[in-house]
Amino acid sequence: MKRLVIFDLDGTLLDTIADLGTATNHALRQCGYPEHSLASYAKFVGNGITRLIERSLPEDERIPETINTVREKFTEYYDNHKTDLTRPYPGITELLHELETMGIKLAVASNKYHKAVVSLIKHYFPTINWHAIEGQKDGVPTKPDPSIVFEILAKCPVRKSKVLYVGDSGVDMETARRACVDSCGVTWGFRPAKELKEFHADNIVDAPDEIIRIVNRPGLELDI
Repeated sequence: MKRLVIFDLDGTLLDTIADLGTATNHALRQCGYPEHSLASYAKFVGNGITRLIERSLPEDERIPETINTVREKFTEYYDNHKTDLTRPYPGITELLHELETMGIKLAVASNKYHKAVVSLIKHYFPTINWHAIEGQKDGVPTKPDPSIVFEILAKCPVRKSKVLYVGDSGVDMETARRACVDSCGVTWGFRPAKELKEFHADNIVDAPDEIIRIVNRPGLELDI
C-alpha cells in the first residue's frame, strides 16, 4: 500500500487549459503577436510558464527579452483570472477526500510558478490537508528533473516504494522514473494515453477512483 501520493496540478487535478490559454493570448495580444486557439495550448503546456510562452511565440521571436516581456504580461493577467474557467476534473475532490480518509499523505508537484500553485490549491481544495505543495521556484530545475519530488520527500519522509506519482504527461512519467517512484498516468488531462505509454507509465487510469486500487495494491517492502 502506498503512503504518499504526489499529484501534478495542470491536467491532473485541475482543468486549467482555458485560463492558461486566455492569459497567454492576452499577453501575446498586448505585445503584438498572433494568438492561438485555446485547444492548441494543450501541446504548449507541461514544462512551466516560460516554456509555455516560448512555444506560443513565433520561432524568430523566441529570445529571452521577448519571452520575459510576454511572461510579465501573462503573470499580471493570470494572477487575477486564474480561477475564471478552471475547474477540478470530475471525481478529483472525492478521490482526495477518500485518500485522506485512508490515511494517505497528499502532495502537489507542479511546473507552474509556486505562488499560483499554492493559490489554486487553496482555492479549489481548501479542506484537504496537503503535506507539501511545490511549484516552480528560482534555482530549482523544473520537471522532469526530480528535484521537486525530493523536496516533497524531505517534508514527508516516506520510503520511495510507498510513493505514487500521478500526472497526465510524459514529463510526469519521466519525473517519476528519475525519482525512482511508481508512476500513474491519467488519460483525462492534456496529453494522450499514447504519450504516457511511450514514457513507460507504470500504471494508466481513465478515472480518478481507479487510483484507489493502485494505492491499495500490495508491494515489496523495499527500504529505498
